[in-house]
Amino acid sequence: MNARIPLACLTLLALPVGARAAEPPSPSIEPRLAEAVKSPHVTIVHFWAPWCPNCKAELAQGGWSGFIAAHPDVDFIFVTTWNPTDGHEVLAKYGVGGERNFTLLQDPNGSKKRGAKTSSLLGLPISWIPTTWVFRDGRLRYALNYGELRFPTLGQLIADASDQWKH
Repeated sequence: MNARIPLACLTLLALPVGARAAEPPSPSIEPRLAEAVKSPHVTIVHFWAPWCPNCKAELAQGGWSGFIAAHPDVDFIFVTTWNPTDGHEVLAKYGVGGERNFTLLQDPNGSKKRGAKTSSLLGLPISWIPTTWVFRDGRLRYALNYGELRFPTLGQLIADASDQWKH
């Protein structure tokens, strides 16, 4: 049996990888995030993943749900990263997600492999999760980049970022 491969297929196979039609890029959450942090009031951006033990520890015993409820004038944006799904069911299990000042975004790059995972957003590094950033007026005020946070500390950072300093 003599199979014939159409010439067009051979031509496509002969092209270098870079010359083949590229898949459309995943939509980025960066523009939406950049717009959200421009708010004149404090915005918390929290990077997390449903599989992360430190992230789950923060959620336990009403951690995030109580904190979000206690700060109704602060916007909270959870960005699920290094995970292929947004994890809303995990958040719901811990009472997070239905608040009017809460937004859940999914990083379209769900990889958690070194070299392939998201390593920065808004020009800022993400080297560990959970990571928590405090913004106001489009400026990063504080960054907690290495692990589980303490809510009293975050509360103080919110208060400090809220202050109107006189120059």
